[in-house]
Amino acid sequence: MGASQTPVTIILIAINVLMFLLTDNNATLKNKLIMWPYGVKRTHSYYRFISSGFLHADFIHLFFNMFTLYFFGKNLELILNYYAIGGNWAFLGIYFGALIVSDISSYFKHNDAPSYHSLGASGAVAAIVFATIVFSPWSSIYIYGALKISAAVYAILFVIYCIYMGKKNMDNINHDAHLWGALFGLACTLVLIGIFKPAYFELILDQLKHPSLFGRD
Repeated sequence: MGASQTPVTIILIAINVLMFLLTDNNATLKNKLIMWPYGVKRTHSYYRFISSGFLHADFIHLFFNMFTLYFFGKNLELILNYYAIGGNWAFLGIYFGALIVSDISSYFKHNDAPSYHSLGASGAVAAIVFATIVFSPWSSIYIYGALKISAAVYAILFVIYCIYMGKKNMDNINHDAHLWGALFGLACTLVLIGIFKPAYFELILDQLKHPSLFGRD
């Protein structure tokens, strides 16, 4: 599978990497682009809903997001084009829609907290992962490269984990963004199928009738 077959995924990864290189040692630029609910409310800098999604805290943060986007994004891009479910425009709609939606909860929670900031593509990447799972719910996913479970089971555990960690608020990770990004990816994909290829729902339902706890390679 060459880059020419999945250009959108490759371009998005390239933009994320470029933005990391531009902002990693440039605090002024990063502060202008980062999600800052307090500032958005008062200066109407709504572009931060999108620009913050192209920033990353460090190389590890960037690597894991782009690694996930590379594998799931390529598959989703091919599927959307092959089945004519909106093609690349649908892919971009899921990605950028999730960037915005994943930050809405944080915006309303923290728009009176001057010190709160968030960044990262995780909400959009979660949307791409969940969108891909719609088409292959019982495929295998390896957590940490070792624990094998089905994609559908992973999705359920992911949602539970995000809700739990979001309520506990024990770390600096924006679990709400992950959750809402993932749910947006799921919902948006179902809507796109309904618009462009409603007959595909029969294939999805047929797959769901044959569950697999550990997935099928």
